[in-house]
Amino acid sequence: MSAVLEGTIWLGWAMLAVAFAVGLARLVVGPHLPDRIVALDMLALTAICAALLLALASGSSTYVDLALVMALVSFLSTVAFARYVEWVAFRRARQDRPPPLDHADD
Repeated sequence: MSAVLEGTIWLGWAMLAVAFAVGLARLVVGPHLPDRIVALDMLALTAICAALLLALASGSSTYVDLALVMALVSFLSTVAFARYVEWVAFRRARQDRPPPLDHADD
C-alpha cells in the first residue's frame, strides 16, 4: 500500500472518530426525541463508513457486504423511528384538542 493511501486511511479514521464523538454527544444531550433519532442515524452512518474504510484498508470485500447490510437496517430503523415520532405527535395533538361540541342541546 502506498504512503499516500495509508495517510488518507489514517485521516479517514480520525475524521470518523470526530464524527462519532459529535454524534454521541448529540445522542446524550438531545434535547428532543427527533434530535436523538438523527444522532442514531448519524452513528449508523459513521459505522457504515468505518466498515467501508476497513474494507479499503484490508482489501477484503466482506466489509463492503457488511456495510450494505448495515445501511439497509439503518434505513429501516430510521423509518420506523420516524413513524413512531409521527404517531406520538398525532396522539399528543389529539389529546390537546377540545372535545367536540354536542349540538343536541339546540
